[in-house]
Amino acid sequence: MPKKNTILTLLDMKARGEKISQVTCYDYSTGRLVDAAGINTVLVGDSLGMTMQGYNDTLPVTMDEMVVYGRSVGRACKDTFVILDMPFMSYQASVEQAVMNAGRLMKETGANAVKLEGGKTVAAQIKAIVESGIPVCAHIGMTPQSANAFGGFKVQGKGEANARRVLEDALAVEEAGAFMCVLECVPPKLAALITKKTKMITIGIGGGVGCDGQVLVWQDMMGMSDFKPKFVRRFAEVGQILTDAFKAYDAEVKAGTFPNDSESYVKSDSSDEFLAQLDAEY
Repeated sequence: MPKKNTILTLLDMKARGEKISQVTCYDYSTGRLVDAAGINTVLVGDSLGMTMQGYNDTLPVTMDEMVVYGRSVGRACKDTFVILDMPFMSYQASVEQAVMNAGRLMKETGANAVKLEGGKTVAAQIKAIVESGIPVCAHIGMTPQSANAFGGFKVQGKGEANARRVLEDALAVEEAGAFMCVLECVPPKLAALITKKTKMITIGIGGGVGCDGQVLVWQDMMGMSDFKPKFVRRFAEVGQILTDAFKAYDAEVKAGTFPNDSESYVKSDSSDEFLAQLDAEY
């Protein structure tokens, strides 16, 4: 039987040097598959703005939308640990705002933790959320909600000054109480150093194999999107499989070969005589 993933089991995995798997997930059907596959953690990411809603970035995603998507995934995952993203401007304005919104996500979705982007600048928010009894996953390096400030989706931690900044961000969010930290688009040696220097679980996405675990957007890894950054490996071409299936369905519907008798309620049909009578009456 699968083992229920909790903060303690995940931290034990880090202590034993066991790698931790994480994928994004946004709906009940996918959540059931992820849970059955034995994935350790799922992230209901604000990346849903791009993967599920077709926006160019994550900024338009709202708290209400995170609740709807998060609730669906929470109902699906029995053993997988569920983390919910706090969307843009749901925590930046004040510590009080951050705690209230984190509490709402936990209360209305059944999630196990929340995630927010930023390092030293959000340490006070992380500390307050943790002190309210809510586990926090931090997110440093390339933080998509700040892509406009970065001038795009760019590697963070290049050069000595930037490497020091990213490491200091990691130490700050750990001190604030984060139990896990996503390292996005961080050079591998720096990510490995952060993993060594902190007790937090580090989850890489473009951070190299030295992290404690890895996360990918499930549509990217399954060939469901045209987006393929350097750090994505396609584990299946589900997009092409689905396209071929839709084409086959379209062709059979138009040819009149779907549905056939075995796919219809033939035994429940009325007699030809009665149908002829109805035809004559109406």
